[in-house]
Amino acid sequence: MTKNGSANPSRKMRRRGSIDVVDAKVAVDLATAQTYSENVFLFIPNLIGAIVLCLGHIGYTRIILAGLSLHFMSYHPKYCTLAYVISCLLDAVDGQAARALGQTSKFGAVLDMVTDRCTTSCLLCYLSSAYPNFAVVFQLLISLDFASHYMHMYSSLVTGSRSHKLVTSEVSRILWYYYNDSRTLFFMCAGNELFFVSLYLMKWVDTPIGLGAYSSWLAGLTWPELVAIPSAFVCAGKNIINLVQLWKASKILVGVDLAERAHARELQAKKE
Repeated sequence: MTKNGSANPSRKMRRRGSIDVVDAKVAVDLATAQTYSENVFLFIPNLIGAIVLCLGHIGYTRIILAGLSLHFMSYHPKYCTLAYVISCLLDAVDGQAARALGQTSKFGAVLDMVTDRCTTSCLLCYLSSAYPNFAVVFQLLISLDFASHYMHMYSSLVTGSRSHKLVTSEVSRILWYYYNDSRTLFFMCAGNELFFVSLYLMKWVDTPIGLGAYSSWLAGLTWPELVAIPSAFVCAGKNIINLVQLWKASKILVGVDLAERAHARELQAKKE
């Protein structure tokens, strides 16, 4: 026990793989008693762009902007697109701010991933209603996105990794290149979101951009349609990566199960 009667966290830690595991009760107590000078909830990357004066530290800008884009989605495409795009761009900024300020945190990493998944899913839900013939496709994309990231995050935890982005080339060259090259990660994520935003705007913009002089097949295209064509290939690549991520995470979890079962049999054999 510490002087103030709280549990000493150093006595409630155990080793698992390459990381220290903190007892859940101690973690809750530490989060409750954290001081303003080192409050993870208030780390700059987590608060980045937050309207602090108005919201009293309650909301984070990306979540606020995602909510605003959802609010405007059905009747004001300009406001919706602006809020959605800024929210996505802040995704790249908060990670850089975390590293620059020495404020990287597990909470921030999970908050970042959860915000990404929820924001994209909300847009895909709208697209399911806007394009009812492709509703099943959008539902499958939502399911794949959530499943692959959840299983990847969980497999990272059970194998003792400090971050879901720390993937070695021995596990998967595709995932290693995807997570360890910031330019590739930004390009794939931005292109994926750009495709979905283009599909959204195609329902609102019907004026051709007038490129018929360059090519006959460009004559009737609107600018969202023009953007959607190249970004569709990026979206396809991003979802292939999601499939790889899901498959690799599944294999890791099965491998952990097999190792634990083998260890249990060894212990049982020793007892006998």
